[in-house]
Amino acid sequence: MVTGRSVLVAGAGVTGRSVAAALVAMGASVTVTDADADRLAELADTGAYLTPGLTEPPPGTDLVVTSPGWRPSSPLLVAAAAAGVPVIGEVELAWRMSERLPAPPAWLVVTGTNGKTTTVGMLAAMLTAHGARTVACGNVGLPVVDALMTNPEVLAVELSSFQLHWQSSLRAHSAVVLNVAEDHLDWHGSLAEYARVKGTAYTGAKVVVSNVADTWSSRLAGEHDGTRVGFRLDTPRPGELGVVEDLLVDRAFVDDPATTAVELATLADVRPAGPHNVANALAAAALARSYGVSPEAVRAGLLAFEPGAHRAVPVGEVDGVRYVDDSKATNPHAAAGSLRAFESVVWIAGGQLKGATVDDLVAEVAGRLRGVVVLGADAEVIRASLARHAPDVPVERVAPGDDEPMIAAVRAAGALARPGDVVLLAPAAASLDMYRSYAHRGEAFTAAVHRRAQQDDGDAGAR
Repeated sequence: MVTGRSVLVAGAGVTGRSVAAALVAMGASVTVTDADADRLAELADTGAYLTPGLTEPPPGTDLVVTSPGWRPSSPLLVAAAAAGVPVIGEVELAWRMSERLPAPPAWLVVTGTNGKTTTVGMLAAMLTAHGARTVACGNVGLPVVDALMTNPEVLAVELSSFQLHWQSSLRAHSAVVLNVAEDHLDWHGSLAEYARVKGTAYTGAKVVVSNVADTWSSRLAGEHDGTRVGFRLDTPRPGELGVVEDLLVDRAFVDDPATTAVELATLADVRPAGPHNVANALAAAALARSYGVSPEAVRAGLLAFEPGAHRAVPVGEVDGVRYVDDSKATNPHAAAGSLRAFESVVWIAGGQLKGATVDDLVAEVAGRLRGVVVLGADAEVIRASLARHAPDVPVERVAPGDDEPMIAAVRAAGALARPGDVVLLAPAAASLDMYRSYAHRGEAFTAAVHRRAQQDDGDAGAR
């Protein structure tokens, strides 16, 4: 496939390292470039040539493999396209590698704006409970090219819109677009283009799984020819998975969908709780069932699944107020799912909205809000929306110059809360204006809550 060819790898991060090592092992002549010379130097052990800051491919380059975050407008990628050099991503490379294996693994693909990592984790646990050699990979953290090295039978693959943009050949065994909402519009240019790229996960899939409640998911699934399977949070129709009373049930992968259903699990088996995670569980179950996983293994997988950090995780209780870290809610759609899980909330929000709007979110959850604390680059955008759609809700603004903004935010939220309330960090925005990552932001929140709890214990002792 690449033996003897000259390949340029754009980006020296986790994906770039894996791609470079895989290409060298296949006999390619590999050059890696990155603007960060220190990060580039960390790839010295891969056997690739390291050249910082390239803005055009070296003469004789046959292929460029880009890291997913590189925009199509990057000078290097523009120059490659102008020179007629193909540009692909790591997922496209992995698919081509996979097809050449003696026993290619099945790809079960998950994409969407929110819930991808949770769904892939649930899916991988179900497949493992079924006894299949399974690897969760892709945007979940492990590059797909690395996953292929483990000789898997099946891959539970999380794909972002960036990863999907740079692939064209993927033909999954089954795929789901969980939902589509405004996100990364600064990268894709429009919601329609963002959705179109998400929909490429369905291309050629044998089983096309869609979220009946999501307009974009249903529309995109309708554009493809695979066997259609839907999921919903109420009574399923034939060909769907859904919820009956407190049971998750399947009316798709049964002998007679018109008259029969099979029980998969109970609502109590789904963690974290909340309607959005029930939807994630149904999506995972649909993909698992498409691969032949038994109902018993679906439930066993849900029970074995360990939710990821910073995804609606309770981190403490002070004076009868619970504090919940959902820093992973990096867009309004994710924040809405989190806010719907609680009746009375003091909401900590703000960061980089990435071109998304919050008016619909604020209007929907206004009745649940005890108060709101805003911080970060787009704090004023959120505060203006609250003034329009929730004018009676008190709002506190963490000053941009505050040395410890999360401590100030937790303090302000605690002052607004009453016993029985939840203080919820669900920022609806990215974190890089103030933190290294959403995880760093969640860690700051957790530390601030623990600090508040210690202070409260100290005050109680003094009394």
